[in-house]
Amino acid sequence: MSSAPDPVLARPPGSCCVVGFKHTGEPAGVCEAFGGMNTYVALPPQAADKYEHILFYFADVFSPLHINNQLLADTFASKGYLVLAPDYFEGDPVYPYLNKNPDFDIMGWLQPKRIKADAMVPPWIAAAKARYGTPTAKYAAVGYCFGAPDVMRLVSGDEVTAGALVHPALLNESHFKNAKKPLFLSVNDDWVFPQAARHRAEVLLTEAKAVHHVQCFVGFPHGFAARGRLDNTIHRWAKEQSADGVASWFDQWLKNDASFEMFELDHLV
Repeated sequence: MSSAPDPVLARPPGSCCVVGFKHTGEPAGVCEAFGGMNTYVALPPQAADKYEHILFYFADVFSPLHINNQLLADTFASKGYLVLAPDYFEGDPVYPYLNKNPDFDIMGWLQPKRIKADAMVPPWIAAAKARYGTPTAKYAAVGYCFGAPDVMRLVSGDEVTAGALVHPALLNESHFKNAKKPLFLSVNDDWVFPQAARHRAEVLLTEAKAVHHVQCFVGFPHGFAARGRLDNTIHRWAKEQSADGVASWFDQWLKNDASFEMFELDHLV
């Protein structure tokens, strides 16, 4: 018996996912090995042994050890989260190949990486919680491009309180059908996750009764939130707005104990 169709909504990464501008700065985090993966760890202003608010950061194909992703992780840490970014590429990110071979087969590199990451992330999550979480800790997850499926797996269960996707890739309809936790989408409008697919995702999230919010930067390129040109004021604005939107979403669900109830007409006065 054949399985039911599961249409693609966010396509696999392509050439637009491996271009952009390298950012400058000094990473504030450190790399630690646990749960089977080297992990970039960005500490909040109040460092501790255990934490109440922990953010799992699933990076794009440049890996969490690339300067752009490290600085983004540091940004979320500055807002009060312990940020943990696993290197599911195992020290083998995409960009060294691009510099050597302009005809590099991205999909040939990517497919085994995604399969391996699917197996590596669940035990890493368990190890991260045991190592850093308090008994009452709350967790969030953000995924950039390649990292989107990891977030969608987590928001389909009870391992996180909320999730966020930023210019996502590699998602099918089932990812959205199975969502149950609050989900923030910070997206643009391109061939990876085009308008029609985004609207379909919203329909599926609504049918699943998953609370969600969409922040859309129409006209901006894929990777705008991670690899934009920061000496361009509108590129910088979009990057900062995206990060602020993600952090604000998590603040509501993890720090402010947000609950969601539909308004009813008899509540109006």
